[in-house]
Amino acid sequence: MHARQARITAHGGPEVIEWIDVILPAPAAGEVLVEHTAVGLNMIDTYHRGGLYPLSLPSGLGVEAAGRVVAVGEGVTSLVVGNRVATFGPDLGAYATARLYRAEHLFALPDTISDQTAAAAILKAFTVECLVERCARVEAGMTVLVHAAAGGVGLLMVQWLKAIGATVIGTVSTAAKADVARAAGADHVINYATDAVAPQVRELTGGKGVRVVFDGVGKDTWEASVDSTGRRGLIVSFGNASGPVTGVGLGLLAQKGSLFCTRPTLYDYYREADERAAGSARVWNMIGSGKVSVTIGQTRPLAQVAEAHADLEARRTTGSTLLLP
Repeated sequence: MHARQARITAHGGPEVIEWIDVILPAPAAGEVLVEHTAVGLNMIDTYHRGGLYPLSLPSGLGVEAAGRVVAVGEGVTSLVVGNRVATFGPDLGAYATARLYRAEHLFALPDTISDQTAAAAILKAFTVECLVERCARVEAGMTVLVHAAAGGVGLLMVQWLKAIGATVIGTVSTAAKADVARAAGADHVINYATDAVAPQVRELTGGKGVRVVFDGVGKDTWEASVDSTGRRGLIVSFGNASGPVTGVGLGLLAQKGSLFCTRPTLYDYYREADERAAGSARVWNMIGSGKVSVTIGQTRPLAQVAEAHADLEARRTTGSTLLLP
């Protein structure tokens, strides 16, 4: 099968992404050939491209896609030709019109979830599920802070947290994004371009601070996250949109109120078959029931992925970006 695939031969800016034509062989034992119908865009893609997460080069890019099974290899019993599936990796290469996958890296899609919704949400929604429910274990009545609340993960997280009964404070960079975060259910929104975050959080919480901070921004928000977290609260630092958090002394966590901090990754929460099944079922139920809706803020042809990377890094996007082969 003919396919076009994005690859990089050097780390750098969006301009290092190039396209090649390939002929995909029939799937080997345990493999599945999938023709993509939609591809997702994520901040981790820019980390791979730029070298924050160094790759062995040359390499494909992208982890999130949905499509249709067109062939299965020997021994594959979980999927058949015609099944609709989606993936969030871990192997790179989703920026492609078609691709071979290990069968265990694919999730069958229920009828209630469209290909475009799955491609725009699978990595982000699965991230939200594991961070909120299994990492932070947020409960009804807790007050939490969500940085970048109008982003792809942020919008899903705000809705998820509200669905389970939390009080949500969100941070955004513009007035327009503040409106988007409020529409998603955020109880309070702080524009960090005009207001210092931590003092506002303390005022909103009567000086106590929040129980949990979800920080996917990284370096630029670390100090605000620490200063916004209440005594014995938890900072979930899960992203590096502004760069990695470095040089942190553990004594700071004691000084700020015996804080907890974790740096989780999605793949450690979706390793075993039972947790993959339970986590995916929970996500599809939350989306299918309407408790969480997926905001596709912008759509581009897959061939324009370099421009999509530039927009994402410049924070010119809202919600999820969908790339169409």
